[in-house]
Amino acid sequence: MTITLITGANRSLGLETTRRLIDAGHTVHAGMRDPADGDAARALGAHVLQLDVTDSASVEAAFARLPGLDVLVNNAGILGTAFGVDDLDVADLSSVLETNVLGVVRVTQAALPLLRRSAGAVIVNVASGVGWPRYLVDETHDEYPVKAVPYAASKAALIALTVQYAKNLPDMRVNASDPGYTATDFNRHSGHQTVTEGTDATVALATIGRDGPTGEFHDRKGRIEF
Repeated sequence: MTITLITGANRSLGLETTRRLIDAGHTVHAGMRDPADGDAARALGAHVLQLDVTDSASVEAAFARLPGLDVLVNNAGILGTAFGVDDLDVADLSSVLETNVLGVVRVTQAALPLLRRSAGAVIVNVASGVGWPRYLVDETHDEYPVKAVPYAASKAALIALTVQYAKNLPDMRVNASDPGYTATDFNRHSGHQTVTEGTDATVALATIGRDGPTGEFHDRKGRIEF
């Protein structure tokens, strides 16, 4: 039995990842700030878990309830409210980093004792091509028009964080996924991919074996070269 925790699992990419990993045979604990929003996850057969990645007490309480852990999917994230330089302030940047970067560290550090007991521990950090500088300067990529500073900065940090965790945890598989331009609430459903397509990379990385890649960044087509 593979025990999996997914943060931000109540909707969009998190909910679809929950569905697909349950279908793959995982026992999924669906983390979310408000369990009252968990009916869709419960209907899939997930165990709903109150988990606010910005709250250390919430994270600690959530892990105290887990029977074990093999796979951690750090999916929770926010877009923020600053979409350019003119509306940018430190408070908004701090808020986005708190969830998208510090939240991942908070959850991952709490998960390590359980993951270290697993025979095949896996961590997947859901990042974004918006955090990939090469995409941001290439007019042929969907990410090029994006000017939002906090979100891009947070996802760039998350990719680097993933690489460093992988180097420090050689017995685990630690990777980052890029959902791509997927129709979600983040973009008012303007993306050209379905949520299933947007979870392809995350699901593939969450189901790798002990001989799978680590310290890599993948989209649904495979590895994105550094």
